[in-house]
Amino acid sequence: MTRISVTLTAKYSDDRLAEKEPLTFTSNSSNKSADIHVSLDETYQQIVGFGGAFTEAAAFTLSQMPEGKRQEVIENYFDQEKGLGYTIGRVHIHSCDFALENYTYVEDNDVELKTFDISRDHQWVIPMIKDAMNVKGGSIPLLASPWSPPAWMKSNGDMNHGGKLLPEYRDAWATYYTKFIQSYQQEGLDIWGITVQNEPAAVQVWDSCIYSAEEERDFVKNHLGPIMHEAGFEDVNIIIWDHNRDLVVERASTVLEDEAAAKYVWGTGIHWYVSEDFENVGKVHERFPDKHLLFTEGCQEGGVKLGEWFTGERYGRNIIGDLNNWVEGYLDWNLVLNENGGPNHVQNLCDAPIIADTSTKELHYNSSYYYIGHFSKFIRPGAVRIELNTENKELQTTAFLNEDGNIALVVMNEQDHPIPFSIGYKNSKCETELPAHSIATYIFAK
Repeated sequence: MTRISVTLTAKYSDDRLAEKEPLTFTSNSSNKSADIHVSLDETYQQIVGFGGAFTEAAAFTLSQMPEGKRQEVIENYFDQEKGLGYTIGRVHIHSCDFALENYTYVEDNDVELKTFDISRDHQWVIPMIKDAMNVKGGSIPLLASPWSPPAWMKSNGDMNHGGKLLPEYRDAWATYYTKFIQSYQQEGLDIWGITVQNEPAAVQVWDSCIYSAEEERDFVKNHLGPIMHEAGFEDVNIIIWDHNRDLVVERASTVLEDEAAAKYVWGTGIHWYVSEDFENVGKVHERFPDKHLLFTEGCQEGGVKLGEWFTGERYGRNIIGDLNNWVEGYLDWNLVLNENGGPNHVQNLCDAPIIADTSTKELHYNSSYYYIGHFSKFIRPGAVRIELNTENKELQTTAFLNEDGNIALVVMNEQDHPIPFSIGYKNSKCETELPAHSIATYIFAK
């Protein structure tokens, strides 16, 4: 009989990533099909990893906490055994809304970028990344994203409120990315990939810049791609879009149908705001199966939601929906925020899985922290998604085969009532039940 380990998080209990009594498979003599049947007959995408963003807001907030609390947060994310097992991260190229102010790495009108200097990042962001690397035990591949070029490079003369990159600065702006990659590499940090522009279809009151699909395509094809290759960074992955699912098919198609642009592009990045059109993500894979898909940002908007359960379920639902549509990794937004859901230089306050109260010096772990852990702790880098047939439509499920030979099955119940169900694998079956508003991860050997 095969043993199944069970980890549970449930709303109406104290179970938070709690190890429960193991289950066992028994021979399925009845031949009645299981509610959830796992099979190795079909395999799909391979996982890059799970992680979150090292924003200036997150790093600054932790700098205001006692050292022990700061270390606790880093360990609870990046410890590969005791924490969530995070392996990847995201950084912003100069300021974003979750920075203390607008700032860049160069002096105004320095087209040659002679004054390029990341010393500001040494104050909070880089020390946090390096401490996370120490806890993880090795490199953390980082995705770097710009929110806006410097104001003097833009049509509106402002880092905020949208605007566009002026044509005469396209090469200078593309070179700016290479300067950033080089500067971080010199610090021993691994810039695994870059996105062309964070949310290129949104005019925001914070750092933002608009690209049409054709403008993004041509910037990659004629400027960013060639300049990165000339600088020796052809191994740094370029990701397009970095925005919501609603328009992802149109954007990906415009860029990736152009062979001269597509040759520079690793894949497409998505955010979860506006819609949960998971099928759009799958359509991008169907059209461009040789390209990749990565979830690059999501968070709960509207300030801190201490103790709320819907936030965790939002993470669970989105992660399952995207993983089942070929997404290869998941990057949460701010790793930590303060008691107000900031700092944010335009007061676009949000929630984070961990809230650090800088006045009381307490840490609060939201439901989202535990829900993410049901994936990140058990679906490891290199894992491959496997075939799954689910008869009970009240349950949300995904399954992966890890490189160690263990299968990780995640099952989520958003309903107000417990749901009994059976797990089937090969010729065996197991009967169990999932409490109302809960999520469980089941691990068993293939």
